[in-house]
Amino acid sequence: MNTLVIVSHPYPSQSTVIRTLAREAESIPDVTVRNLETLYGNDVTGFDIPTEQKAHEGTERIVYLFPLHWFNLTPMMKAYFNEVWSYGWCYGPNGTALKGKEMLVVTSAGAAAEAYSHQSPLDCTMEDVLTPFKACAGYVGMTYLNPLVFYKAEEADEKTLGQFRKVFSERLQE
Repeated sequence: MNTLVIVSHPYPSQSTVIRTLAREAESIPDVTVRNLETLYGNDVTGFDIPTEQKAHEGTERIVYLFPLHWFNLTPMMKAYFNEVWSYGWCYGPNGTALKGKEMLVVTSAGAAAEAYSHQSPLDCTMEDVLTPFKACAGYVGMTYLNPLVFYKAEEADEKTLGQFRKVFSERLQE
């Protein structure tokens, strides 16, 4: 399955989980990786929109790979959606560029999985946090897949990260 992976990390030099997963994705046939900070730095208005939109052509699945940033997507990823997902391209009367494609969100979180519950001080689940992605997917006609979440990212040891990398790789090759 042709897959496009859009990667964002606001602090690439501090990234372990996202950097490892992006490298894994680059090694898989039929997967194209576009790292927003590598391509555009931190310029949230500097996207080459025609190039970004063209990157989606011929893909069947789009993966958004990023660390949770204050319980949200990164600033570059948000700007990417604002700029690239434009009226007439992916929504509106003629906007069907993403219709029928799959969306997979892959993210890392500093907290443990138990922190994401209505019984915790956060009072929200990971599903709650990722609801905007599910809504966006539905709005443009994409199929929203069950997300992959790597918890306790700052405490990641090689074994745990290796296990998650394997799960990630298998999902990309389905």
